[in-house]
Amino acid sequence: MTQPREPLISLALYHLFKWSAVSPMLYGYFQARVYGAENVPPQGKLVVVSNHASDFDPPIVSCCVRRPVAYMAKQELFEVPVLSTLIRWYGAYPVNRGAADRSAIRAALASLERGWAAGIFLQGNRTPDGRITDPKLGAALIAQKARAPLLPVSLWGTHNIVEKGQYLPKRTPLTVRIGMPIDPPALGDRAALQAVTQRCADAINAMHDLGR
Repeated sequence: MTQPREPLISLALYHLFKWSAVSPMLYGYFQARVYGAENVPPQGKLVVVSNHASDFDPPIVSCCVRRPVAYMAKQELFEVPVLSTLIRWYGAYPVNRGAADRSAIRAALASLERGWAAGIFLQGNRTPDGRITDPKLGAALIAQKARAPLLPVSLWGTHNIVEKGQYLPKRTPLTVRIGMPIDPPALGDRAALQAVTQRCADAINAMHDLGR
């Protein structure tokens, strides 16, 4: 059975942005090291989970896993002409603040059905050092509903890209490590979701602890 793929225009936009901007900055300016890219399923449903410490994280993750990754974006961005079309092509989906959990889950599931990988920051918000201390259950719930594997990704060094009081990205070394896919929870009860969520968090933190 043929796996669904992202729309052709989205694939084209992904490769254009990756090779013209993200990849040169990642490998040239930040001198990034990437380990484990061979662990990424090239197509099919996939929930990419990572730590989060910088606004640069979404394009870095998508570049390193070598396939487009759909992330949530605030509803207001989809009300801007032209920008709305561009970010939809790039895989972003709108989330209403105040009802973020329900709308994010529905949108992520819809993206997975259309062949996208869904990107989710395991803790939700940014952390000052990149480590995960309070993982949320949303990624495991989405994986369970979609029957999609979870792919743990560790971003090391992105918390140093923009320091307090700075406006331009600092030239700092980055390391991205991609772990082995983790099976989704067999059940949707809280205990099963917590077990898989903690397994993802432990995998990401263990890779993060390896440093550069």
